[in-house]
Amino acid sequence: MTTAQAPLPSSTSLSVPSSDPSASTTKTAGAESLPKLPIPPLKDTLERYTRALEGLQDNKEHERTKDVVRHFLEGGEGEEWQRRLEEYARERDSYIEEFWYESYLSHSDSVVLSLNPFFVLSSDVNPRTEPQLSRASSLILSSLLFIHDLRNGLLKPDDVRGIPLDMSQYERLFGSCRVPTDRGCRMEVHPESRHIAVVRRGQFYWFDCLDSKNRPLLTDREILSNLEAIVKDADKMLTHEVAQNSMGILTTESRKIWSSLRSSLIRSNKLNASCLAVVEASLFVVCLDDAGPEDIAELCGNFLCGGYKLEAGVQVGTCTNRWYDKLQIIVCSNGEAGINFEHTGVDGHTVLRYAADVYTELVLLFAKTINPSTPSLFKAKMSPFAKHAKNPPPSSEPEEEVDTTPKKLEWRLTPDLRAGIRYAETRISDLICQNDSQALEFKGYGGTFIKRHGFSPDAFVQMAFQAAYYGLYGRVESTYEPAMTKAFLHGRTEAIRTVQPESVAFVKTFCSDHASMQEKVAALRKACKRHTQLTKECSQGLGQDRHLYAMYSLIQRDIMAYEAAHPSQSPRAAKLNGLPDSNGHGPTHGQVPGSTVPTEEAAKPQVPAIFTDPGYNLLGTSVLSTSNCGNPALRLFGFGPVTPEGYGFGYIIKDEGISVCMSSKHLQTKRLLKTLQAYLNEVQKMLIHLWKEANERPEAFMDHTGIMRDARTGKAISMEEREEEEGKEEGDEMLGGFGFFDVGIQSDMAQARRRRPAVGKTLSIAEY
Repeated sequence: MTTAQAPLPSSTSLSVPSSDPSASTTKTAGAESLPKLPIPPLKDTLERYTRALEGLQDNKEHERTKDVVRHFLEGGEGEEWQRRLEEYARERDSYIEEFWYESYLSHSDSVVLSLNPFFVLSSDVNPRTEPQLSRASSLILSSLLFIHDLRNGLLKPDDVRGIPLDMSQYERLFGSCRVPTDRGCRMEVHPESRHIAVVRRGQFYWFDCLDSKNRPLLTDREILSNLEAIVKDADKMLTHEVAQNSMGILTTESRKIWSSLRSSLIRSNKLNASCLAVVEASLFVVCLDDAGPEDIAELCGNFLCGGYKLEAGVQVGTCTNRWYDKLQIIVCSNGEAGINFEHTGVDGHTVLRYAADVYTELVLLFAKTINPSTPSLFKAKMSPFAKHAKNPPPSSEPEEEVDTTPKKLEWRLTPDLRAGIRYAETRISDLICQNDSQALEFKGYGGTFIKRHGFSPDAFVQMAFQAAYYGLYGRVESTYEPAMTKAFLHGRTEAIRTVQPESVAFVKTFCSDHASMQEKVAALRKACKRHTQLTKECSQGLGQDRHLYAMYSLIQRDIMAYEAAHPSQSPRAAKLNGLPDSNGHGPTHGQVPGSTVPTEEAAKPQVPAIFTDPGYNLLGTSVLSTSNCGNPALRLFGFGPVTPEGYGFGYIIKDEGISVCMSSKHLQTKRLLKTLQAYLNEVQKMLIHLWKEANERPEAFMDHTGIMRDARTGKAISMEEREEEEGKEEGDEMLGGFGFFDVGIQSDMAQARRRRPAVGKTLSIAEY
């Protein structure tokens, strides 16, 4: 393979990042007409708050919390901070948005297993002789078509039953990057990015894909040729040398360490700075793994945090083949494909739309091989500047200089950077070993059966999680499920707190050996009805978590502002002087955006007791963090637990099945999944039994001549028909017997035209 060293890029070769995550660059229609997320009445929020805590606290704890809440509401504190929040929100698109970004970007630990979720795409519909690279090239091309339509305002707007949804998150899906700093992170968005990065065996490559109007420059066959050249070059590196040269593994470090190493990387030499800029400004990263998961648990782990594998004490797993600060398309050697995404700027619903559209396009492309007239989902056309363009560019378009040849990024690592890579690999290996990801692909029934019996599928599955956890542990814990609020301007999510008095009553009834089958199903119906109502309220912005968190964040800003103006009264000064600390942290007056405290105010703002009461932390510690992200394009969906003693539940409700990916740290993940499966089987038996009981066929009767007749129609029944009916009923014994949950457990037991000098070594590619 002939190679050539390409010149370094100029400082203007990459687009200028946006410092504001909410800055609009992509053409999305209808945002101006969307209403703002409402700030609920304080009294309503506090009622929801105390109700959400009722099932999590004992009577004494709950009475104490209710007293604190009553004082906050009636003592004037709540009214004052409600007024401050409404005043703060008046000039903003969303009262929670700024605090949301602060929360995510201030995360100091590794984003792996903490923030980044994953999707596993459904099986490839296109039979391929080379499953990995062929599928990867198709996914890349379909993604480029999606980006073209998005950037040109041609993407069909999102809606739910005719209600338009906010589309602003799509602006932060492509060409965006989470960048660590010494004070948290920032989001950079490169709206004119036109290239992708590819990583294989920890080595990075890149090539241009779009022209200045975001039209694709390559066919899927040309993309395939580029990928083949990349793999051929990357696989020259021996597997035991991969980890020590894997730059992407630095993104798995804690944010402060990664920030320090990133600064060292930029300062070390211009080549390293240029290589880093290419990766961070890319549209997305394609990870071509040199291994394929052997079972479903390994599959989930591979897309969540990468694979762990040691050979002669050296890490050779796929965890070295990632860049977690960006959107990643991961394709395994066996063709299994999925997405791991940085969660700060986008929610699951946004990435799901992208994944579903890309998967649908692949289905249509396969259909096109059978029927050439099959239309494409997207409106994008091949660039006239592409190598094999059918039509020349119109005279009105200025000529563009195009180079789509893949290039390798060649880092020059200092001893400190090599040491950083070494210890980052050790750290991520530790995190992987602490994680246990398991999956259940339940085939017994799905949404169709659940709806047929009068339940909301999501509420039904949420109660299944509650029953399974209670059945295994004998207690209920704070549970989180996100409700989408994209019907509002810059909407994100509201927290559904699944544990309610009705859900607690249900799990206790279901696990009781005294309750009848009718009582158990009645309790389930009541709990599901309450959950459905709660979901509706939260999707309308009428929850408690976001409202109270925004208020708490505003209070913290004012405390920080006061301490900046009165440094002698900061927590550090108070400690040195033997004075009490009053819950303040960090810099500020004048430097804290959004602070509402007047400069001349003498009294330091105090944190209200509602936020220091144990109930606030109890509700906010989501031991069960759950999320429903269903779509036929997905096989599995998951994320890590948000607390060390908790579980992460990603689930997909299909018509004829339920897929659940569960993760935890050193807990009984597989056992809890087995308990969940047992519950699903048990409740199915109950529902079928009660349905048959309610629809029991009347007994046949014998007329005065001695002929057996059907009680409903009066028609004569032959002996053969009677024996057949009796034979059918003998199979009903599968519905009885001892159930898994008959255990008697009691109650205490989230670019303008310009030539960009190439960066890296140009690879030769095979012509076709």
